[in-house]
Amino acid sequence: MKQRRIYTTPDLVTAQAALGAAHDAGIERDCLSLIARADIEMDSVPDDLREAHTDMVPAALRGAAGGGAIGLVAGLVAVAVPPLGITLAGAALMTGVGAAVGSWSSALMGATVQDPVRRKFEEAIEDGQVLLVVDGDEQELAVADAAIVRTGAILLPYEASSAAS
Repeated sequence: MKQRRIYTTPDLVTAQAALGAAHDAGIERDCLSLIARADIEMDSVPDDLREAHTDMVPAALRGAAGGGAIGLVAGLVAVAVPPLGITLAGAALMTGVGAAVGSWSSALMGATVQDPVRRKFEEAIEDGQVLLVVDGDEQELAVADAAIVRTGAILLPYEASSAAS
């Protein structure tokens, strides 16, 4: 399982140096991302290095599962009541509609929830610091850590498994 480490740097130049050091130490580019104040990100951070800003996609997936389950149960209950005249095809349709509505409503709510790293280090980001997010297994991170710290980056306390397994 991959672990996530967060480093803070005082500016974009130091962040780019730390990013290069991590990549040179064997961390793949898709396991690296930068988080900065909106004006810094928009002007200087490439799209492929931007960390996800919201919980929209995971929320939509959870909503689809929950809505689909509720739709399925409602459809099966409707099939069990003969006067309603609902067939199994109707139950399947209710499952699909439940999944769609659940996914849509959860995605709307998830779009307003910030990324956990951004939430935890919001003050540092607003002060102009640039965060480097590194995902990797323990062995990769042990090798990369020393190289990243040599660039002037500081390891921040953060305990979480990476979503990128």
